[in-house]
Amino acid sequence: MSWEDAARRLEGRIVVLEPLAPAHEQGLRAAAADSEVWRWMPSDASTDDGFAAWFDAALAGGRAGIEVPFAVLERKSGEPLGSTRFLTLRPKHRGLEIGHTWLASSAWGSGANVEAKLLLLGHAFERLGCIRVEFKTDARNERSRAALEALPARFEGVFRSHMLVRGGELRDSAYYAVVDAEWPDVKANLLRRLRELVPK
Repeated sequence: MSWEDAARRLEGRIVVLEPLAPAHEQGLRAAAADSEVWRWMPSDASTDDGFAAWFDAALAGGRAGIEVPFAVLERKSGEPLGSTRFLTLRPKHRGLEIGHTWLASSAWGSGANVEAKLLLLGHAFERLGCIRVEFKTDARNERSRAALEALPARFEGVFRSHMLVRGGELRDSAYYAVVDAEWPDVKANLLRRLRELVPK
């Protein structure tokens, strides 16, 4: 697994994932303006200062090679809908995390998140040779946990007092994962869900 292999454009029928770049800033700023999007995230990028800090940190992580941030774009219009990342890159152990995922509320239920997960998981398992892809979310975030269980990713437990978020609030994190032996069934399920959401 390498940075060059991980940071590539991934194209679907609904969305395109592009490696995050300064050109995405204006469109993402508009998509991020709804504070409800950030309710369970470690930071709040719905404000000007919050967005600037989030965007700068995402680009810095990409430049350092410790993360692979993507802009999620609507394929039809090219407009930014949100962002996601590969995190916790572990090439030696052929694993990574998908996280820091958010979408404008206008894209919720549209199939954008389903297809973004299909593209990211396909890239991880089929091109990067991963044997494990993990996810974590605030243990109280029922929407996110339901989405992960619908992949389906397997629930692996709660890390108690796992993170300090938003100026010192304690967060418990719920962990989920998909391993390579499970990927064919997860892929088939995601493709089925996409057909139901967005018929050809």
